[in-house]
Amino acid sequence: MTVSSAPSAARRGRPGYDPRQILEIAVQVFIEQGYDATSVASLAARLGLSKSALYHHYESKEALLEVALDEAIGSLEGVLREPGAQQGPAGQRLEYVLRGAVRVLVDKLPYVTLLLRVRGNSDIERAALERRRAFDRDVTELVGLAQVDGTVRADIDASVATRLLFGMVNSIVEWYRPTGVENAAALAEDVLAVALDGLRTR
Repeated sequence: MTVSSAPSAARRGRPGYDPRQILEIAVQVFIEQGYDATSVASLAARLGLSKSALYHHYESKEALLEVALDEAIGSLEGVLREPGAQQGPAGQRLEYVLRGAVRVLVDKLPYVTLLLRVRGNSDIERAALERRRAFDRDVTELVGLAQVDGTVRADIDASVATRLLFGMVNSIVEWYRPTGVENAAALAEDVLAVALDGLRTR
């Protein structure tokens, strides 16, 4: 995979997109048309570029997909590496991860939307889905630790609880609009109130 970032390359072709702008528009097209149904020709047409100009920045449609999916899953993985997810009681760490996941979803909404729609039809998609499963396993482990320390109820299987929690979080992509009344922080608090209050011990 090659992505050009040289300043002189950023303005080649018309209307002069840089690699980041090309990626953002490609993600929107993948979401609208479906990745498999999107051809390089249709993508170049949307951008107003020749195929050769598009290939100057990204060597293939697959390269665009790989970068886009990494933007989403890499950001989620990053939440797990932050101090708030690594230190302190398990229940507090779980809250931190859920807030972080909502923050990533809002900040990277198109990229996460694309991640949630891939079906594993290529090696790139399968690799992204495996990273997503690894993320889910880490969260499940954290739920289990919160059950052990008594902050989360233990009568619900940890893996089921994780699926339910992220079913709620992931559903945000279907209705959330950045121009709405709530920002990421407020939305995260709403998710925690609804999701965790049903899991907390009484």
